[in-house]
Amino acid sequence: MIIDAHQHFWHYDPITYNWIDDDMAMIRRDFLPPHFLPIAQENNITGTVVVQSEQTEAQTYFKINLATKFNFIKGIVPWVDLKANNLNERLAHFQSFNIVKGFRHILQGEDPEFMLESTFLKGIAALKNFNFTYDILIFPKHLHAAIELVKKNPNQLFVINHVAKPYIKAGLIDEWQKDIQLIAKFENVYCKVSGLATEADYKKWTVNDLIPYMDIAVNAFGSKRIMFGSNWPVCLIASSYKENLILNQNYFSKFSQTEQDDFFGNNAVKFYNLIL
Repeated sequence: MIIDAHQHFWHYDPITYNWIDDDMAMIRRDFLPPHFLPIAQENNITGTVVVQSEQTEAQTYFKINLATKFNFIKGIVPWVDLKANNLNERLAHFQSFNIVKGFRHILQGEDPEFMLESTFLKGIAALKNFNFTYDILIFPKHLHAAIELVKKNPNQLFVINHVAKPYIKAGLIDEWQKDIQLIAKFENVYCKVSGLATEADYKKWTVNDLIPYMDIAVNAFGSKRIMFGSNWPVCLIASSYKENLILNQNYFSKFSQTEQDDFFGNNAVKFYNLIL
């Protein structure tokens, strides 16, 4: 079983997706389930978790609709306004859709202090009442605030996206390592070992550039709190889907079969409460 715990679908719009700069021009187009289906079949992907790429409820319904048509979509992680006055009402509404597993905000685009504002903290605290998870999308500079966030919410399940996007291209590792090891001490925090090649030099990265960061993440979180994610289609700016998958398979080939099964599927199923 392989569960891809992190991928996206979108209708491309240059305003909404203005973060896709000229160096990423190849992903300035629509990416939809029919584009992914042959990739899933070729790579024996059992199912995927589709994560938000727009901060609108309209995209939530778009992805709920996709999940009714393509059964490889086992869960979605959309956006909700955690600061909204009617948040509990919105969470109760989305709880009626079994495919909605948790939520994400593009925290990497906010100041670190954003996630410690009282209204945001109140929103995070509400999630556990509805059994929703929370994906933390951040840069290394946000890790100190993220540590405080999870410290204040010991019963909420969190997962760090893309190992907090370490500065691989610049070769910076020490400060990120310290903070990753600190946040990993909280047992309610998981980590997606994903998106690393896109944090390196798109054109010149090598496996050896990524290994030290993978080692740190795996050692910090252990085999029960890490999961595979492709970050497709964003990964395409640095590697093909198959190249990304094989990199992970080769890395984890030295682990036990149980540890491999956990990383490539079981942990995502447990974290997101997926129904296969």
